[in-house]
Amino acid sequence: MASWLSRLSMGDAWYNMYSRLLRTKPVGSMGQGSDDITELAEGSAVGLAKVLTTVDLVSLGVGSCVGTGMYVVAGLVAKAMAGPGVILSFIIAAVASILSGVCYAEFGVRVPKTTGSAYTYSYVTVGEFVAFFIGWNLILEYLIGTAAGASALSNMFDSLANHSISNYMITHLGTLRGLGKGEDTYPDLLALFIALLVTVIIALGVKNSVGFNNILNVVNMVVWVFMIIAGLFFITVSNWEGGKFLPYGWSGVMQGAATCFYAFIGFDIIATTGEEAKDPNTSIPYAITVSLVACLTAYVSVSIILTLMVPYNLIDGSAPLMEMFAVHGFIWGKYVVALGSIAGLTVSLLGSLFPMPRVIYAMARDGLLFRFLSHVWALTHTPVVACVVSGTLAAILALLVSLRDLIEMMSIGTLLAYTLVSVCVLLLRYQPDEQTDTHQFRVEEDEGPVPTKDDLIEGSDHDETSTYHAGGTEGDADDADFHTGRASLLKRLLGGHYYTIRVRLGMPDSSARPTPATGRIVTRCTLLFFITSFFLWSTVIYGVEQGSGVGAVFSGLMATLMAASLVKLMVLILQQPESTRRLPYMAPCVPFVPGAAILVNSYLMLKLSPLTWARFTIWCIIGLLIYGCYGVWHSTLELNAREQQAHASSYQRYDDHLDDTFSPDDSFCPQEQDEKPYQGWSAPEERGHHYQQHNKMEEEDVDPQQSHWEEDDERHGYQSGAGGPHPSNSKSSKGRTNLGFDDDDD
Repeated sequence: MASWLSRLSMGDAWYNMYSRLLRTKPVGSMGQGSDDITELAEGSAVGLAKVLTTVDLVSLGVGSCVGTGMYVVAGLVAKAMAGPGVILSFIIAAVASILSGVCYAEFGVRVPKTTGSAYTYSYVTVGEFVAFFIGWNLILEYLIGTAAGASALSNMFDSLANHSISNYMITHLGTLRGLGKGEDTYPDLLALFIALLVTVIIALGVKNSVGFNNILNVVNMVVWVFMIIAGLFFITVSNWEGGKFLPYGWSGVMQGAATCFYAFIGFDIIATTGEEAKDPNTSIPYAITVSLVACLTAYVSVSIILTLMVPYNLIDGSAPLMEMFAVHGFIWGKYVVALGSIAGLTVSLLGSLFPMPRVIYAMARDGLLFRFLSHVWALTHTPVVACVVSGTLAAILALLVSLRDLIEMMSIGTLLAYTLVSVCVLLLRYQPDEQTDTHQFRVEEDEGPVPTKDDLIEGSDHDETSTYHAGGTEGDADDADFHTGRASLLKRLLGGHYYTIRVRLGMPDSSARPTPATGRIVTRCTLLFFITSFFLWSTVIYGVEQGSGVGAVFSGLMATLMAASLVKLMVLILQQPESTRRLPYMAPCVPFVPGAAILVNSYLMLKLSPLTWARFTIWCIIGLLIYGCYGVWHSTLELNAREQQAHASSYQRYDDHLDDTFSPDDSFCPQEQDEKPYQGWSAPEERGHHYQQHNKMEEEDVDPQQSHWEEDDERHGYQSGAGGPHPSNSKSSKGRTNLGFDDDDD
């Protein structure tokens, strides 16, 4: 008996912790007046309210990243990683960015009435632990971006002063070792001052307006055109000859692509402006595409001019674009480039420091970080504590860490955060709709009324081959516009072979709807795909590329088996029905685009240096300690659950169920009690607990109604569905809604 009780207590403890990790924030709490933090960025309670055009979104996306990417990243990657092959690095990074960008855009429009970050979206749709991990990595991204922007501005001013600033600091303050890869660095007091100055400006409420951003972008664009035209007079083709184009090989190109990824994160800002855009359905995808193309054009053209003007091993690592003209004696051109670098780096610095307090504020207000960080100054309506803390940390990094190490640390947190976003999009696309019944049809107005339950049952009697068939033929169902983007695009690409491939792959017809069972299959396949992709690229990089002899052959065979497993997992996902929910913007070719984003991002992450991984691991361990020791116990959802439990004892709640819920109609019409929408892939009943208890009741001949009340008493307040805890009434949910199709799903 004692051993049985210990197993029971351990099982309950594990279940309660599992429920805490996957609990979701109710969508209703994201409305205006609760957790909407638009005023932090715009200084008002209502934000921009449908005023941003596609041009504004493109300007925001380009301005947020083109400064650091063009004036810093291009020279550092060319000098230390890829040589002139930095051109290819930027192209590969752009491909990875567009794959992640379309997933990020869909993730953003899934949560209505909010302009938050990926942290907010994942908290509402996926679960608390994933949301914390994404938010923690976004903080790292903005933290490193702010420090790198301040360090880049410091290096630019030092270059304008002919390196007199750095020489003075080295002479009077000395050098630091051990923070980078062994090279000497000096305490950059100027970068510290710049970071603190920008922090004070933001804490005082100065806004990064669209007009100011557009002006700086125009200055930056004019300087870019000047660099391209003026640089044509100083190019030397011999800088690319004799194996100099790929001096570090393809491995260096891929390592450079991983570092260059940070230069394309402008869609981070674009995807978070769904509520401010006039037409997000068209503006967001167009702005993401145009901004990525514009950034890629700027990076590639500047990299071509830079590597043709200066040999890759002689490129100045601190201010490469300014010094490339000084090398040829064109001093006037150096000062023109300095003007553009001031404009570009200022926008990038503001773009990194503005959203960082916003994410910290949101996490602290939800209780996942220390709540004092959510204090808002009434005078300026800004989270002053979050601004000061984040700005101070960025200033310390800029003081102690070299620009090269900061650039390498930029991408890893961003890559992992956007990889998780792609995973979440793939999960959510195949889950039953939380707002409607899992078997409810979503049809256009010209396709007739929505079929009722009796119509579905009658139709299933006439056509036993399709459980969800409701009049009409299977071919008609395929032609109906039920698909969410994948089918329509593939039809145009494959033509007449589309239906043949569908039949051979076992893909469901368009009338099929996702169920909790199919959602669990996709969840398992997606998580296995995510984990296997890291094992695959680890085997390829460290076994095939760096191995030799029998070890390399064995690693190749293992990589082939893992690649075949990934294909099998993708086919299993294809065989499951998609959700019919319509969104303002949806990623095309799901599950192929999210799957490709996961593969590309995981490969680029593994190409980063081991020292970068060591720093990132330390950062993640600190975050997990904060969440495990503070966040999970002080979360707003946790406090609400405890408050609900404290209001009534188990005996009182049991009597409440007897007095308020039981009625003669319930015993005669039990099906009415199950008419509540599906609560999401993370609901407790979708993780097997409900069905295990149900089977146990059948074996022990226990009254299901009484057992449900007792089970509800034990778990009250810990349900992780999107709707949160629901009061008991005559129509309360006793499990997933399935309208009589439980046997088919199981």
